Amino acid sequence: MAEAHQAVGFQFTVRPDGVDFKLSQEVIKNIYLSGVTAWKKRAIQFKNGVLAGVYPASPSSWLIVVIAMMSSLYIRIDPSLGMIDAIKDNLPQRSESSPTVQLVLSAILFATGLWLFLIYLLRYTLKVLLSYHGWIFESHGKMSTSTKVWLSLVKMFSGRRPLLYSFQASLPRLPVPSVDDTIHRYLESVRPLLDNDQYNQMEILANDFRDFKAAQLQRYLILKSWWATNYVSDWWEEYIYLRGRSPIMVNSNFYIMDLLYMTPTHRQAARAGNVVHAMLQYRRKLERGEHAPLRALGTVPMCSTQMERMFNTTRIPGIETDIVQHLTDRKHLVVYHKGRFFQVWLYTGGRHLLPSELETQFQRILNDTSEPQPGELKLAALTAGNRVPWARARIKYFSQGVNKVSLDAIESAAFFLTLDDEPQGYDPAKTNSLDSYAKSLLHGKCYNRWFDKSFTLISYPNGKIGINAEHSWADAPIVGHMWEYVLATDCFHLGYTEEGHCKGDVNKGLPLPTRLQWQIPKECQEVIETSYLSAKQIADDVDFHGYLFTDFGKGLIKKCRTSPDAFIQLALQLAQFRDQGVFCLTYESSMTRMFRDGRTETVRSCTSEAVAFVRAMEDADATNAQRLALFRKAADKHQNMYRLAMTGSGIDRHLFCLYIVSKYLGVDSPFLKKVLSEPWKLSTSQTPQQQLNLVDINKFPKYVGAGGGFGPVADDGYGVSYIIVGENLITFHISCKFSCPNTVRAQNESTAFY
Repeated sequence: MAEAHQAVGFQFTVRPDGVDFKLSQEVIKNIYLSGVTAWKKRAIQFKNGVLAGVYPASPSSWLIVVIAMMSSLYIRIDPSLGMIDAIKDNLPQRSESSPTVQLVLSAILFATGLWLFLIYLLRYTLKVLLSYHGWIFESHGKMSTSTKVWLSLVKMFSGRRPLLYSFQASLPRLPVPSVDDTIHRYLESVRPLLDNDQYNQMEILANDFRDFKAAQLQRYLILKSWWATNYVSDWWEEYIYLRGRSPIMVNSNFYIMDLLYMTPTHRQAARAGNVVHAMLQYRRKLERGEHAPLRALGTVPMCSTQMERMFNTTRIPGIETDIVQHLTDRKHLVVYHKGRFFQVWLYTGGRHLLPSELETQFQRILNDTSEPQPGELKLAALTAGNRVPWARARIKYFSQGVNKVSLDAIESAAFFLTLDDEPQGYDPAKTNSLDSYAKSLLHGKCYNRWFDKSFTLISYPNGKIGINAEHSWADAPIVGHMWEYVLATDCFHLGYTEEGHCKGDVNKGLPLPTRLQWQIPKECQEVIETSYLSAKQIADDVDFHGYLFTDFGKGLIKKCRTSPDAFIQLALQLAQFRDQGVFCLTYESSMTRMFRDGRTETVRSCTSEAVAFVRAMEDADATNAQRLALFRKAADKHQNMYRLAMTGSGIDRHLFCLYIVSKYLGVDSPFLKKVLSEPWKLSTSQTPQQQLNLVDINKFPKYVGAGGGFGPVADDGYGVSYIIVGENLITFHISCKFSCPNTVRAQNESTAFY
């Protein structure tokens, strides 16, 4: 036990002449180094907090303003127009203070006020500049003179060397679209999916809502947009994620895969050691705010709020709603292996464990042959099943004693690590290797991932890794940003020895990983088994197919002067129609992070223009010229809708918030009920590559990621995630359910989806 190992550092003996204390110099040294590290961390966080707090100015600019003010007084010029004298007259009078001292103090106070005003003015100016979105609607490769001037002004007011959160106060608020615009776009989006009678009925509902109920709801929404930093995000997190009582495994959580072609080492403990160390490096930079903020065009900043809860975060189950618990400065992680839970400390002597030290710890866990305690093997199935039984079990069986201590260790851990015992990964020699890999990451055995943690790192015996992420705290690009950094650091900065071990000396003096202790009664074990069986039924029903499209990629698509995303979305519409024979409501996720606290918006990809293109493709009498013209029209339409969604003029988040307001006010709206109940039979999302500077894939073509995916949103639909890698590769992750006969892969092998 680690506690027993560490206890020998402090001993005392009661003797007749008093108490004899013995202190271990090694322990005292570690305590001292830990304290020094903690103070250094606080100092750096304070410094970076000040830098971000006064950005785009700098602390040194305050001194410049003060010196300029003092210099003006020296030459008898008063730039304050008498305000310095007014401040001087209102200062407390002290007999020991000379008039000169009071004048200097007044000048410093005025200079400080002027400096703060200039900071506010710079931020407000930058916020006004960032509220302009005309640049995003311009044709690719073309930039108007006004946009060039705007871009120059943004660069000028953006300052130099911004930190991660430097732009937060300068980001504009998400605007509330007008009701007329939203209803018009909504009716336009459903027109190709409804016959004339259905459309006329929907139009009547929409117009009735607009004329009699929308104005009241809209006023409350505008009021919220003035008061809150974002009128959507808090309700989206609460009502879409945290209030859901169904299992989050498959239905909400998503996964991200390892490098597609490369495995840096085939030693499980070594790969886990490097990856965990890289994550700790990322976390340290995140806590200090030292990551560079993401910026479109290299200039327009994106909101970084979601990144705050990446580590030390757990979703806590409740009877009616869950909560997201975020802690600070967690110094351990919890590891699951063959039914046992281990606590591993991540620090020693005030520093992170080195990769070689982490490898040693993980190898000790792999070598441990102890058996799981009663109820321990499938304990994590509680997080995979329905939320209410898990919430009740947590209150009844895990609120005291050793169970509470052990559960607190899991929920307060930096993150969760699973050392799996079955190899996974892409193998060109095996037809369904990506399919098995995806299912393993998404649900595993239903009890070997802690689905409530912000993310679970999964390590396989063949050296492959992956992530299962909980969705409420952030969206996939946030986890993807961390994952890109981790993979690049693992392969190009940390590296491995020729034998495949982590580099560095092996420290065998580390305390052993600690087994978490459980006392799980029979009644609780029955709840665990019920949750497991419920989760297993969901997992067994999920079908996955991973597909590497290498015939062409972004390079050829862009040569055709077409958006790669629009191209793929139109291809998916064609595949959907060939597979199902009908068109369906299609969801594509778009980000709204150009606004403060922005998350996502929906792009409704099945447009009238897309339908016309697909029908032309299926019409033997249509010429290629006609098909091409319809394709370009549909691609332009999709691109415009995507841009509208990114700039706050989407459809679904506005209608969602109007619906929430209507529920609060007790206003019944058949139109909003109809809209919010429509199923998304085709749900799609692109995994973006955000840090292309980390790996030169032209130089290292094998070091490409495989992206990630998610489960189907509708029981009779598809979930499609894709990542555009380099110039010649597009990877697809397609999910559906075996229980739906219309989407079973065995009956659709010849369709465009597979």
